[in-house]
Amino acid sequence: MNIFNNHKRLYITAGLLFTFLTYLVVIMPAFQNQYNNLPLPGTKPLSGDAKAGKLLYISEGCVGCHSQQVRNVEMDKMFGSRPGMAADYANIGRTSIWQNTATLMGTERTGPDLTDVGNRQPSKDWNLMHLFNPRSVVPQSIMPSYKWLFEIKAVPLKTDIIVSMPEQFLNGKTGKVVATNEALQLVAYIQSLKQTPLPSGILPAEFLYKKEVVDTKNSKEGESVNGKSLYEANCAACHQANGEGLKGAFPSLKGSPVVEGENLELYVDIIMNGYDARPEFGVMAGVGTNMNLTENEVAAIINYERSSWGNKGKKVTPEEIKKIMDFIKIKVSATNQ
Repeated sequence: MNIFNNHKRLYITAGLLFTFLTYLVVIMPAFQNQYNNLPLPGTKPLSGDAKAGKLLYISEGCVGCHSQQVRNVEMDKMFGSRPGMAADYANIGRTSIWQNTATLMGTERTGPDLTDVGNRQPSKDWNLMHLFNPRSVVPQSIMPSYKWLFEIKAVPLKTDIIVSMPEQFLNGKTGKVVATNEALQLVAYIQSLKQTPLPSGILPAEFLYKKEVVDTKNSKEGESVNGKSLYEANCAACHQANGEGLKGAFPSLKGSPVVEGENLELYVDIIMNGYDARPEFGVMAGVGTNMNLTENEVAAIINYERSSWGNKGKKVTPEEIKKIMDFIKIKVSATNQ
C-alpha cells in the first residue's frame, strides 16, 4: 500500500486514528459519566476557605493516609451512614488546568476515613490541636505533626485564633499557639466533609457482610444500646477514655458537677447542642445533633458517664431524656425565629 511508502501520509493517518480512538474510548465516556452522575440535591458547595484548604489537603499529602470512600461493607459503617456512590464525587474537578483530578478517594487507610468527619468530629478546637500535635488528643496516633501551620506568640493579637494546647506539647517553648490562615483553611475543608443525605424516599444501599449483632440490652436500665461504645465513638476523642479530658483544652467528666448534678436539662443540652466555655476550655460542638443521637443513645451515654471513673450520678431513663430533648428543640426553634 502507498500509505506505508509515504511517511507523511502514514503519520497523519495514524495521528487521526489515534485522536478518533481517544475521543471514542476516553473523552466521550467521560462526558457521559459527568452527565449521568450529577451531585446529590442538597450538596453544599465548598466555601472559599474550604477550597483553599482542599489544595492544602492535597499538597500536604493527606490523601496518602486518609481515604474518602465508604465501602459497601459493615466495617465501614463507622465512617458514614451509607455506602459511597458516584454522585458523591461528581463535584471533584481538576486541581488546575495543568493538573488532573486529585485522588481524594484515597488508596489506603493508615488513618481513618474522612468521608463524614465533618459530622463525626466537628470541633474546630479539636482539629487544630490534632494538626499541631496529634498525640495531644489521640495518644496512639502515628500521624505527623503539622506545626509549620502554626505560630507561637508571646502576645497574640486580638484577631488571632488561639489553640488551647497543654504545655507538655509545646516542647519547652512559652507563649500561645496561634493558627495561621493555612491551618484554618485546612480545618475548614476537613469540617466541610459531610456525607450528603439521600433525597427523601430513596433508600440507601445496604451494607454487606453484616456482623453478628450482640444484644446488650439491660433489663434494669431499659437500654438496648451500649453507652461505653457510644462514649468511645463520640466523646472520648476530647474527654479521653479515662474521662479526665485535657487540661486547658477539654474539661474532665470525672467528678464533674454537670455529670453528677441534678440539672439534667443542662446536661442534655450540652450533649445535643454543644457548649462554649471559653476562655477556660475549647468550644464543644453539638455532637448529639450532628450525629442524630436518639433518646436511648443519649440516656446510655449519660448513664455510662455517671457510673464511670468514680462518678455516682443518678441513672436516667430514655423516657425522661426524650421529654427534655423535645423541650430543648422547641426552645432552640423559638430562639432562632
